[in-house]
Amino acid sequence: MHINKYGFIRVAAASPKVRVADCDYNISEIKSMIDRAESEQVQFIAFPELSITAYTCGDLFLQTALQQKAVESLAELTGFMRSKPSMIAIVGLPLLLGNRLYNVAAVLSNEGVLGIVPKTYIPNNNEYYEKRWFAGSGDLTVSSTEICNRRVPVLSGGAIFRTPFALFGVEICEDLWMPVPPSSKLSMQGAEVIFNLSASNELVGKNAYRKSLILQQSGRCNAAYVYASSGCGESSTDLVFSGATIIAENARLLAEGRRFSQENEMVIADIDISVLRSDRLRNSNFNPPREESVQVIDCAMEPVVAEKMHRQFNPHPFIPHPENEAEYLGEVFNIQTMGLAKRLHHTGTERVTIGISGGLDSTLALLVAVKTFDLLDLPRKNITGITMPGFGTTGRTYNNALELMRRVGVTAKEISIVDAVTRHLEDIGHEINLHDITYENAQARERTQILMDYANKTGGLVVGTGNLSELALGWATYNGDQMSMYAVNASVPKTLVASLVRWIAHTEMEEQARKILLDILDTPFSPELLPADNEGKISQKTEHFIGPYELHDFFLHRMLRYGDSPRRIRFIAQQAFAHLYPPEEILKWLKVFYKRFFAQQFKRSCMPDGPKVGSVNLSPRGDWRMPSDAVVNLWLNELEN
Repeated sequence: MHINKYGFIRVAAASPKVRVADCDYNISEIKSMIDRAESEQVQFIAFPELSITAYTCGDLFLQTALQQKAVESLAELTGFMRSKPSMIAIVGLPLLLGNRLYNVAAVLSNEGVLGIVPKTYIPNNNEYYEKRWFAGSGDLTVSSTEICNRRVPVLSGGAIFRTPFALFGVEICEDLWMPVPPSSKLSMQGAEVIFNLSASNELVGKNAYRKSLILQQSGRCNAAYVYASSGCGESSTDLVFSGATIIAENARLLAEGRRFSQENEMVIADIDISVLRSDRLRNSNFNPPREESVQVIDCAMEPVVAEKMHRQFNPHPFIPHPENEAEYLGEVFNIQTMGLAKRLHHTGTERVTIGISGGLDSTLALLVAVKTFDLLDLPRKNITGITMPGFGTTGRTYNNALELMRRVGVTAKEISIVDAVTRHLEDIGHEINLHDITYENAQARERTQILMDYANKTGGLVVGTGNLSELALGWATYNGDQMSMYAVNASVPKTLVASLVRWIAHTEMEEQARKILLDILDTPFSPELLPADNEGKISQKTEHFIGPYELHDFFLHRMLRYGDSPRRIRFIAQQAFAHLYPPEEILKWLKVFYKRFFAQQFKRSCMPDGPKVGSVNLSPRGDWRMPSDAVVNLWLNELEN
C-alpha cells in the first residue's frame, strides 16, 4: 500500500546497544538497525543523543582522537546511507566547530549530510556536567562546516527539513525540558514532526514525567514527536539509562518501546500527516510571526510501498476506551442534562413533553430529562412521555415504551395516530396501501403535531430525540421528527447513544428498568413506519436501507473532524474494518453516505437548538455551515477513480 499517497509517513525511534567511546561498534549497531528499519519500510529513523560515541564518555569528549573518530564514523555512515533513497537517519555525535565542541544531531540521507543541529540548552546541574565539554547553539560563530568534502549547514537557530511527504525539526534532550523548547518555534514555523535525540537517565518516577512531557509537547505543537534515548551499554558508573523510545502524535501515544533491554530496541509508527495539517488549518493562531524566519533544508526522498500499517485505527471513534468510559460517558450525560436545565430555566417552564417510541433515541432523551428534573428538584411527573402507536408499531417497542415510562416515574400517555393518519391520507387522496414516502412522513408529522400541541397545552417544551447520525444522513422527516424545541441528542451519534444507554442501565438504574433498557438496546433500529411482518416483528430495519451506523459514524468522524478526502476515508475504513466488511461494501455505503449527506443539508440548516457534546457537530450555529444546494459530484467522482 502506498502510505505516503494517503497522507502517512513511517517513523522509528531506535536505541542501539553501544560501547563507550567505541565508534566502530556503535556505527555497526546503527547500520544494522537502519537495515532492519529499511526492511520495515521506515522513512525516518532517530537515534539517541551522541549515539556514535555513546553519551557517557565524560572527559574523553575532549580527546582529539575521539572527536576525529566520531567524524570519520559519521562519514562512514554517510556512505552507507547512499543506498537508502527512501530513508532519513538522525544520529548524534560530538562535533568541533570553530574552537568549541558541540553536542549535535546530524541529519543524513542518500544525498549526504543535510544539516547539523547543535543542542540549544546545555544542562549543568545534579548529575549533568555537559557544560564541562559542550557549548550551546547560542555560542556558535560558524554557519557551516566541512564534512565528507562537502560544506554542510550548521543550524544554530534550528531549521525545518522539508521532504516531499512531511516537514520536520530536531531538538536534543534537555531542549524538551525547558519552558519554551525549540520545537515550539519549529512547529509554529511549519515542522510537523519533531525528532528528539536524548540521553535521559532513569530515576524512580522519571519515566512517567518524561512521557507526559512528550505527550504534552506533541499536543501543544500539534505535531508528531519521536523520542529516542540512550540505553544498553552506556556507562553505569553513576547512572543507568533505559533506552526509552516513544512516538506520540498530537498528545496521543502511538508507540512505546521496552525499557532496560539488553538488545537493540526500536519502535515504529505511521504518522498521520494529513490529520496534523487538517488540525493546523482549523487553528487560526497556528501561524508564524511575520518578522521571524527559519532556514529550510530541502531533502529528496522516494516514497515507500508498505505491506501493512504500523498504526491502529479505531473503528468506533465516538465510543470511549473502557478505561475512560465512566468519565467520558458521565461528561456527555452531564452536558446534555445541563443544556436542558438551562433551557428550562431560561423559558421559565417546569414541564416537558417527549415522544417515547420504545427505541434507543427516545429512551436516551427520556433519561436525560429524568436526570435534569432530579437536578432541578422538579417532580418527574412533570415529564410527559407520549407513545403514539401507528401502522408499524410492534408489541415489543410498544410495551417497552409504556413500561419504561412507568419504571422511571414520568406521566405516561398513549395516543394512537392510526385514525388521524388514515383520515389525513383520505383527505389528500392517498391510497392507504401505498407504502411510500408520503405514507411514512404523514405518520412522523402527525406525531410531531401531537407533541407540539400537547406541549402548548401544558406549557411545556418538546424535547427532541433525533441523533447526530440521523442528522448527517437526513434520516428524519422534515418538519416531523426533525423538529423540536430543544434537541438533547443533536450531537450524539448513534453508536454513542447505544453506549450511553448501556452505561446508564448498568450504573444508574434498578434491576427491572435495567432489563427494559437492555431489551431496547437489542431491538433493531427502525422508525416503525411500515407495517410489521407476518410474525408481528419489525420489518423496516434502518440499517438495511442506509447501511450500518458504525460505518456511517466512522465516515462522519473522518470527514468532519479531519476533513479527509473520500479516497482517504475509504482507505482508512478498509484498515479499521478489515475483518468486518469487505472493501466493496465499504465503498457502497460510503457512496450512500455522501449522497445523503449532501442531499439532506436543508434539514440541518434549520435544526433546533441542542448542546454540543464532542468534537463533531452539525449545528449551523456551531461547527458546520454548508449550503443546502452544494453538489456532491466531486466527492463521488473521487471514489470512482
